[in-house]
Amino acid sequence: MALLHNRVSQKELKELLYQETDPRTTISFYHYFPIEDPQTFRDELYKGLHTLKVFGRIYVANEGINAQISVPSGNYGALQAYLYSIPCLDGIRLNIAVDDDGKSFWVLKIKVRPKIVADGIEDPSFDMRNKGKYVTAERMNELLQDPDTIVVDMRNHYEFEVGHFETAVEVPSDTFREQLPMAVDMLKDQREKNIVMYCTGGIRCEKASAYMLHNGFDNVFHLEGGIINYAKQIREKGLESKFIGKNFVFDNRMGERITEDVIAKCHQCGQPADVHVNCANDGCHLLFIQCPACAEKYQGTCSDACHHMIQLPEEEQKAARRGVEKVVHTFNKSRSRLRPRLNELNKEED
Repeated sequence: MALLHNRVSQKELKELLYQETDPRTTISFYHYFPIEDPQTFRDELYKGLHTLKVFGRIYVANEGINAQISVPSGNYGALQAYLYSIPCLDGIRLNIAVDDDGKSFWVLKIKVRPKIVADGIEDPSFDMRNKGKYVTAERMNELLQDPDTIVVDMRNHYEFEVGHFETAVEVPSDTFREQLPMAVDMLKDQREKNIVMYCTGGIRCEKASAYMLHNGFDNVFHLEGGIINYAKQIREKGLESKFIGKNFVFDNRMGERITEDVIAKCHQCGQPADVHVNCANDGCHLLFIQCPACAEKYQGTCSDACHHMIQLPEEEQKAARRGVEKVVHTFNKSRSRLRPRLNELNKEED
């Protein structure tokens, strides 16, 4: 039977990745199309990509595919040929990472999910085929100068915080499923405007554009290929970047620098910073922004309490973690939850 799952430990795989001498290219792609049997599609895809030494995270569902991967650069042509040999993926846009060290992934994981983007949409009449118009980088820049345009960021706060388009509207929610009805409500009195949705690679804003049309908006657009493709186009065409700062990405890099602007602040001292880290305390792993000075002071932890914890012997740390519901401490990403969480951790030490 052909290999359909990884059998090597994560630690070993990460070590093997850093031993590689050949460069890798990080790529993202997605496509909404009907898949009758996602499990069979998943298994065949795994065999094909494993042969090409592809690493990454891919979700497959009845509604399509969503992928973030890396491939040995010498295998890029073979990867493209393989994907294009799958009828529904023939000609699919492959977004190549902007700021890439090739160390974004170290294992291939392909999972079957109910949807490739959790959206909370239960209306059976919703149709992804009725979606907004694609916008190129050049057209995006034009629309940004139009007073009748509203640009809507369909990403989470921790993504928006480190980089966004000038004048973009943030939809302040923790999840995409919450953002969709919230965006409709926020813009209900602006139906005559041009509504331009954008996101990281295009998958969320494409669905958001369809949802806005489904809810009675007429002039709806979405940025083709998201911020990743926008950055590629402005570089190739010599256009001015209207996106400022970093583009948060969901891999080991946690960000691609689009412009040199640092628009966020360290969550500990308030100095300009836009590097996301996960707290080094294994009982926390809070995602937050930390400047170099605080990284040195707190040794990569988010608080005095967590800094104290990592000084303890490993057995004492494990004992302290027993019975603690870790999910409460993990990825509290919204603006409303992050600061209270940091305050809570510091109070634990007092």
